[in-house]
Amino acid sequence: MHQIQDLTREAAGRIRYVLMDIDDTITTEGKLPADSYASLWRLHEAGIRVVPITGRPAGWCDLIARQWPVDGVVGENGALVFWEEDGHLKRIYHEQAVPNDHAVLKRIEQRVLVEVEGTRVAGDQFGRMFDLAIDFAEEEPRLPLSDAQRIKEICEQEGAVAKISSIHVNTWMGTYDKLSMASRFLALRFGYDDAKQVAEVIFFGDSPNDEPMFTHFPTSVGVANIADYAHLMRVLPAFTTSLKGGLGFAEGVTVLLEKRREA
Repeated sequence: MHQIQDLTREAAGRIRYVLMDIDDTITTEGKLPADSYASLWRLHEAGIRVVPITGRPAGWCDLIARQWPVDGVVGENGALVFWEEDGHLKRIYHEQAVPNDHAVLKRIEQRVLVEVEGTRVAGDQFGRMFDLAIDFAEEEPRLPLSDAQRIKEICEQEGAVAKISSIHVNTWMGTYDKLSMASRFLALRFGYDDAKQVAEVIFFGDSPNDEPMFTHFPTSVGVANIADYAHLMRVLPAFTTSLKGGLGFAEGVTVLLEKRREA
């Protein structure tokens, strides 16, 4: 990984879309720092399209789409996307997304809570439509990554998809991910052509569930805490920041905007 300061002026000048994970990418220890939120506004005011790509629930996405300076939000790891248009909140649900009362997810929940001591269903589960989130590091007790890996194994043994974030293991039925819904939304809303415009996107992330985005977008950035998960990933981002979490995101945005002005 290169330092974000190595981003070229030419690459920065091409960027029209900024996509980012939320937890531990634009947040720090569970909070959204003022510098990080201000960076969203700086991007918005620069005319750059801003779209969070998160594993957080539909209920959170409703608020984010309405109240944050963003052009849409992809939630539940690609199951849905919400955005405002013409004074209305609009929604797309992936056609392969299966409601989270599915018998397989219920069985996974029972197994995980019994087989991995200290785990619990995530506190935001009530706001979810399509996935089951198991908390291993958002609330206490914070469990090791080895427990998250064991949870993922159980999910996959039962035939579900599972991804590890910095705080949860998310599991669902259906073949979709953050990348597929992000690309679909950009094409629908802005006429984005992935085959021709992939260099116009920069993505910020921090953990294994961001790997499809790191793999696809050549201009990808991991905030400094990506180092904690490098051993779980086959593809790392092209760039990294010197700071962690939300401060790392603000660092990356500052570099991006400065390089754009120089281009």
